[in-house]
Amino acid sequence: MKHFRHFREVLTLSFSIFLSSFTPSGTLRAQNPFVQTWFTSDPAPMVHDGKMYVYTGHDEDGADFFWMQEWRVYSTEDMVNWQDHGSPLALESFSWADDRAWASQCVERDGKFYWYICAHSKLSGGMAIGVAVSDTPVGPFRDAIGKPLFENGSWDHIDPTVLIDDDGQAWLMWGNPQCYYLKLNRDMTSYSGELGRLDMTEEAFGSPMMNKREKGKKYKDSYVEGPWLTKRNGTYQLLYAAGGVPEHISYSTAPHPTGPWKYAGEIMPLSETNSFTNHCGVADYKGHSYFFYHTGKLPRGGGFGRSVAVEEFKYNADGSFPTILPTNEGVKPIQTFNPYRKVEAETMAFSRGLKTEQNDEVGVYVADIHNGDYIKLQNVDFSGNMQKQFAARVASGLRGGQIEVRIDSLKGHLLARLEVPGTGGWEKWQTFTADFAEKAEGTHDLYLVFTGRKARNSSTSTGGKSAACSRSSWKMAEQAHTRLS
Repeated sequence: MKHFRHFREVLTLSFSIFLSSFTPSGTLRAQNPFVQTWFTSDPAPMVHDGKMYVYTGHDEDGADFFWMQEWRVYSTEDMVNWQDHGSPLALESFSWADDRAWASQCVERDGKFYWYICAHSKLSGGMAIGVAVSDTPVGPFRDAIGKPLFENGSWDHIDPTVLIDDDGQAWLMWGNPQCYYLKLNRDMTSYSGELGRLDMTEEAFGSPMMNKREKGKKYKDSYVEGPWLTKRNGTYQLLYAAGGVPEHISYSTAPHPTGPWKYAGEIMPLSETNSFTNHCGVADYKGHSYFFYHTGKLPRGGGFGRSVAVEEFKYNADGSFPTILPTNEGVKPIQTFNPYRKVEAETMAFSRGLKTEQNDEVGVYVADIHNGDYIKLQNVDFSGNMQKQFAARVASGLRGGQIEVRIDSLKGHLLARLEVPGTGGWEKWQTFTADFAEKAEGTHDLYLVFTGRKARNSSTSTGGKSAACSRSSWKMAEQAHTRLS
């Protein structure tokens, strides 16, 4: 039985709902991973025009290897409420690629956005580095040159990272187990000179490459893959997955991108992440420093079902990295969330039981909504205004359900209840409203709790779905959040 299938919120107030573990009192504690609707991996942050964007890979549900078909984009202004921009780039975007949409990074230059990716090449039979371009940070992206930027048949060419230096020179690095580099031209889609190779020495990375190690000698560390090139106070820092399997995160420093590099130590030691790989990126945003990585902590997650996470940190006085440990709590909001506007349904701090989908009509929307699922928006500022109405744009093929608007917890104070009828089809979108029976004041976490008919003879759902509903029910496109008058 279907109830609410897709929901593209049009709240007359801004909310979001959390999908996380919670205490017996119903208060949700976890914030990491910060995307729960899909498995995501290899986070690459980019700050642009007042927003933090994170570009990720997408691990397929139930995968037994890194079978990855597309890349995804998420953005935030407060570091806790993230908007899902869907998948603006996939293997199909590259005529030469046929498999393994692995780690990537996007950078802006001269008003264009260049997304460097790696994928398996039909042309050479190895991994290759490609580049896509867009006029906006969320796409649409297209293959910038119609062929790989670099390939030679080797499987080494994975995990590109890019840095535009202070003098305007752009550097591209990648590789496992060798770290390679190219000097990009100003157009960001071609390069000058020959392929460079970093000296993979013990002094540079804690050990030489495997084929050059001394038998029986214990080394302090080793470069593996996933480089992230950055610069701080005139010193270049190369962060990377290290140590073999399982991986931790270490880094090296140098006076120039080509070296000489010097091993600087671990950043994120081995921890209980439920993932045998790791991949990091760092960015400063609104006076804060953030370290992005991935875990396998979502339900049914693991080494091939990874999820992006983030921690705030402070650099040491000399610009070096402190030790950063993974947490379930994640980061704190750096500003309040304004609810008095239209908010896309796919904006959320946490959620449970939901997926997101996209089409040409409504863009990205929330799907697979079941009885007991929810969305959380964090740090919502209700001060100074009277909330009048909540609205949601929804589509339901059958009987619909209800959206309960609550604050502070899943069973917190009920502000409004919106009845969602069947709309006549999964693509028949309608907007419904509900008046607020109560007023909220101050700053609260806001929950949209979805309710509907329960599955018979079971307190849990079938088909791997959560919270007692046997089939997906409705869709939600956007929330119009609280209206003032």
